[in-house]
Amino acid sequence: MGAYFGLFQFIMPLLGWVLGSGISGRVQAVDHWIAFGLLAVIGGRMVWDAAAAPCRPEQPVKLLTRRHLLALALATSMDALAVGISLAFLTADILSAALIIGAVAFLLSVLGGLAGRRLGCLFQRRAGIAGGLVLIGIGVKILVEHL
Repeated sequence: MGAYFGLFQFIMPLLGWVLGSGISGRVQAVDHWIAFGLLAVIGGRMVWDAAAAPCRPEQPVKLLTRRHLLALALATSMDALAVGISLAFLTADILSAALIIGAVAFLLSVLGGLAGRRLGCLFQRRAGIAGGLVLIGIGVKILVEHL
């Protein structure tokens, strides 16, 4: 599980950076608004999903096949693609950022998988809300710095 999530979280910011670099010169006057918008939408969605999703510990656990892991890794790394686009506008060191994102995703996926059965319902909602608020905060910081 860690390998799937870590690899996709590493690759998607790189892909987003390549896409963003291609258009960054043309949108430089509004790049901070784009970065803010992407991060605010992703963060807002995380907060909404976390607040709205009921925790049902009694649901049976499904086995994760390679196909399921691939689909989950792709779906959960779409925000990393958007972050990569935002980083292209900020001329950040994308390789270092992608390595850190991938390594953290790998480590937390492994730890989360090990602890998830016991602590999932206890922290799931709070962690999702906190993560979304952090992304929104980063977007606001980018916007304030450029205005």
